[in-house]
Amino acid sequence: MESLFRPIIHQKIVDSQALALPTLTRRDSWLPSVKGKATAVIGMRRAGKTSLLWQILADRQAHGTAREGLLYFSFEDERLADLRLQDLDLLVEIFYQLNPTWRDARRASFFLDEIQLVPDWELFARRLLDSENIDLFLSGSSARLLSREVASSMRGRAMEAVVSPFSFREMLRHAGREPEKPCERFTKAERSQLAKDLLDYLANGGFPEAQGLDSRNRIELLRTYVDVVLLRDVLERHNLSQPQVLHWLVRQLLGNAAGAFSINKFHADLKSRGVVVGKSIHAGCTRSIPGRWRCLLDQATPTSVTRSKRRCCTRCCAVATR
Repeated sequence: MESLFRPIIHQKIVDSQALALPTLTRRDSWLPSVKGKATAVIGMRRAGKTSLLWQILADRQAHGTAREGLLYFSFEDERLADLRLQDLDLLVEIFYQLNPTWRDARRASFFLDEIQLVPDWELFARRLLDSENIDLFLSGSSARLLSREVASSMRGRAMEAVVSPFSFREMLRHAGREPEKPCERFTKAERSQLAKDLLDYLANGGFPEAQGLDSRNRIELLRTYVDVVLLRDVLERHNLSQPQVLHWLVRQLLGNAAGAFSINKFHADLKSRGVVVGKSIHAGCTRSIPGRWRCLLDQATPTSVTRSKRRCCTRCCAVATR
């Protein structure tokens, strides 16, 4: 019986390989290079994982790999909502039907985005590494493609490339102001501009979509990120029984970034509001927050944060030109 997914996958492959490469801000993320291993691109939502996949694809084309040997394929498509493990074979079959001279003779590269949406995807990925002449790059949301899951599900067959929001240098690059000379060659005006840029970066953050937005739009955008991470990454993943407690917990943490946090004090605050919940629930909520978020629990005092910012500003030239 002909699969209903065949024409959809066929068209997506054709369209992807005909698509012009997007112009993106270059990222400095470290990429592993180990023969026989897949590369799993992981990180917080909206940090730029898909952009990094396209960057790697563009680099490979620039180094001589023909475009027909490079496939970017996104599974975030409502037409593929019911895709199952056995249907993934269509991806390989159709790709080599369109590019028959590449099978076994030349090494292709597959960039599979949001592959975690397909149940048991890791079985397909491991078989692809074993049976085809392919370099494999995987990416997905932090809810179902966390580092510890990559290690366990791929059974040692994948290396991680972690994507974070823009670093200070990447932010300057995105704005077209990346320094091109060592800091000792900066003029006074250039040093002043760099110090201002650093303060703006510390205040506004490094999420790519938030760059250049006014304060209101940036705050609303970042709030949507928080909501998505809470609702899709934490609540769905851990099946928490009292989601409102998690909402209050995250609000408390974000409102006191890098400050001291006490579960006992938080428990007392909830109790004063008439919310009766055990301390074990609080601890469970804290453990459920993804690793990239738990940096908020660092026991740094506000004074140390102020001092850190002051030191950071005085060393901004070295940071930007490193």
